[in-house]
Amino acid sequence: MTDSTTPYGFATRAIHAGQEPDPTTGSVIVPIHATSTYAQDGVGGLRQGYEYSRTGNPTRTALEQCLASLERGKHGRAFSSGMGATDTALRAMCRPGDHVVIPNDAYGGTFRLIDKVLSHWGVEHTPVALSDVDAVRAAIRPNTKVVWVETPTNPLLNIADIAAIAEVAHHAGAKFVVDNTFASPALQTPLELGADVVLHSTTKYVGGHSDVVGGALITSDSELDAAFGFLQNGAGAVPGPFDAWLTLRGLKTLELRMDKHSDNAELVVEALVKHPKVKKVLYPGLPTHPGHEVAAKQMRRFGGMISFIVDGGEEAALAVCSRTKLFTLAESLGGVESLIEHPGKMTHASTAGSMLEVPSDLVRISVGIESGDDLVADLLEALG
Repeated sequence: MTDSTTPYGFATRAIHAGQEPDPTTGSVIVPIHATSTYAQDGVGGLRQGYEYSRTGNPTRTALEQCLASLERGKHGRAFSSGMGATDTALRAMCRPGDHVVIPNDAYGGTFRLIDKVLSHWGVEHTPVALSDVDAVRAAIRPNTKVVWVETPTNPLLNIADIAAIAEVAHHAGAKFVVDNTFASPALQTPLELGADVVLHSTTKYVGGHSDVVGGALITSDSELDAAFGFLQNGAGAVPGPFDAWLTLRGLKTLELRMDKHSDNAELVVEALVKHPKVKKVLYPGLPTHPGHEVAAKQMRRFGGMISFIVDGGEEAALAVCSRTKLFTLAESLGGVESLIEHPGKMTHASTAGSMLEVPSDLVRISVGIESGDDLVADLLEALG
């Protein structure tokens, strides 16, 4: 069931991969193995390979196997947060003096880690427009070890051609990582397009209910997985069994939720495009989006994330964020409820003054799975 070549469909794998009925009780739901340690049958006599829950836990194993199956990978590793997964990936693949290519509109937390933390460790980076494959090629140096991609990007919803950049990265001898948080494996599977590693903040669409924080790394490269596993255990950024269980529960409805997120986003986009107080809508599902053709090629649908630029500058953008009733003013995204935020002062404040600074008149929304007409009405009222 967990093999990357299994013929089962996405929804079947989401419900069954890594989740056989419990052999002791017959429970159809994976138990929460709330234990820190495991009895051994003599010194070194491990039962099913478990000795200590930082190193391995059966609930976490079920989650990791399911994530690997959904991303069509061979190996999955779960972490206590998306940033824990990001830090592990970069430290496993980079050493002092190495270089990383990143999006010029990367998630603020990713930029902060690379620019403010790993830079002290001697890791260099170059921000580049990932929608421009030639620009990516030009940014690669002899010491480039990783090309790091988000697609769609956060918060400008730019699109990177995964297959094309994979070819560029591999030609240069670099590893290629795709942050698939915005799309989720329900809409996009980067490993099948040439990525070496897929990263998720499982806090978002994978968990889907705004009640758990987590991250994941999925790969089919056994050497990379071993390096991730060493740091997962050695640095200890692991999820507890209840967090793993909540995330696994979220995966079961991921495909259904992503379809509803996408349905609602399309309704919202249609309304925003027509509104006189909206200067521009950023959504890859729009035929006018510069990355629409690539997105249509590599994504099943276009997801539930939308950004838009408000007429009237920062003050007007902040006013819209303060007026919604169904869209809750909050950071994060990908939950069943709709959220609204001002990236420049919230999720991407760490990019202020840098090449990655986001427009001050930009609003980002995570469209939930409420009744679509209600969400449209809420935004229209907030816009005035």
